Order: sequence, then structure tokens, then C-alpha cells
Amino acid sequence: MSESNMPHSSETFAIAPELRVLVTAGASGIGRAISDVLLAHGAKVHICDVSEAFLDDFRAAHPGAGATKADVSSDADVERLFEELKGTLGGLDVLVNNAGIAGPTGGVEEIAPADWRRTIDICLTGQFLCAHHAVPLIKTAGGGAIINLSSAAGRFGYAFRTPYSAAKWGVIGFTQSLAKELGPANIRVNAILPGIVEGPRMTGVIDARARQVGVSYADMEKTYLDRISLRRMVSAEDVAATVVFLVSAAGRNISGQSLSVDGNVEAL
Repeated sequence: MSESNMPHSSETFAIAPELRVLVTAGASGIGRAISDVLLAHGAKVHICDVSEAFLDDFRAAHPGAGATKADVSSDADVERLFEELKGTLGGLDVLVNNAGIAGPTGGVEEIAPADWRRTIDICLTGQFLCAHHAVPLIKTAGGGAIINLSSAAGRFGYAFRTPYSAAKWGVIGFTQSLAKELGPANIRVNAILPGIVEGPRMTGVIDARARQVGVSYADMEKTYLDRISLRRMVSAEDVAATVVFLVSAAGRNISGQSLSVDGNVEAL
């Protein structure tokens, strides 16, 4: 690479002024951390979420940002989301496919088919629906980025969490396929794989698993942490920082990758 094509050091981690970003499930948890840090870096952000309470809190904190109540597994909701996004952002440079649910905990013979379908619909089909609408806008912008949230469960089998793991493995295939398909249009596509992320969602997962196998919450939490090389959970802010890196000048040649932000999860 010639020196003229290298970003200046002071600009290496900067994002483009008024970068237009959609963050799904952006009103709480990882999504809120991503939205907050992008707005702090000068991006123009539109989010969606299913929780009116979380949306109200986001709107109060960021009155200039767009916010739509939408379920990403619903064709109609996603169509409405993108109509509203066009009004607030006028176009799109980056899609952050963050929406997902933990899904059921149980043996394959215990999981209700409806719970399986709901997990796949939100964690995987929702990413397809949003990309389906986002890609034409990003192409019109001359290129950009798609960041899909997978999980450490997208690189390990995860007993008793099969719907979630299957969906997150699917996200990896979706990501690598889109990276090949969209690269010629100057669209970079990557996946972030969070591990054990501190917060109420992970607390619920650990509690459900502890109750299923008949051990205390503390013992089950230790089991999870003992499988992480750094012996600690990661934060939503750790994941958000990786998003900023990927949409900055520093990430301009990163595509088709699965980036683990997990303290090195060794097993699930």
C-alpha cells in the first residue's frame, strides 16, 4: 500500500463525519452501548427496539436521533423501520444487526417448536430482513459496512441452547456469504462474537442453566467463567468499541471476519 493511501495517524480511528447508522435493538444492552458511542463520535443514528420504555429512555437521552418501535422478525415492521429511517437519515452507510434473544434453555425434546422458530426468526431471519432493505441504500451511498452480532455460541456447540447456537452459527455463514457478495460494491461485512456479556440477559441465561442442572447460581457462574481464558465477563462497551473500530478508517480493509470479543471463551 502506498503512503498516500494510508490514513494519517490522527485519523486512523476516526469515523466519517455524520456517518449514517442503523442499530437494531439499539435502546438497551449492547445495542444501547453501540448507539451511545457512535453518537458520541458524531454519527447520525437511527435505532429500533421492541420496548417502548427503552425507546422512551433513548429518545430522552438523544432527542436528535431516530427511533422506531419494530420487531426485526416482522416483514411489515422492518419495511416501516426503513421508511422512517429514510426520513431521519436520508440514506444509510452502516447497518448494525444487533437484535437477538436468548431463546429457550432445555433439551431438544423439551424445546417447543414455536420457541425454536421464534429464536431463529429474531436472531437470524431478522438480520436477513434488515440487510435486504439496507443493502440498496448502502450501495447508493457508494459503499459502507454491515456488522452482524453473532456470539461465542456461533463457534462452539452449546448444549441445551440449540436454537440460539444454531442461529448464531447461521449468522457466521450469512456474514461470510454477504462479504463475498457485496465486496465488489465496497460494502464490508463482518461479525462480532461477544462472549459472556455482563448484564441482566446473561444473568437470566446463567440462572436458567443453574436451575436446569440443579446447582446454585454462583456455582454455575463460576463454571462459565472457568471456561474463559481471562476469567471475566466482557462489557457491552467492549463490543461497542469494536463496532467503532470496524466503521473507522482503521477497519477499511477488514471484511468477512468473525471477531471474538469474549476474553477467549474456550468452551461452552
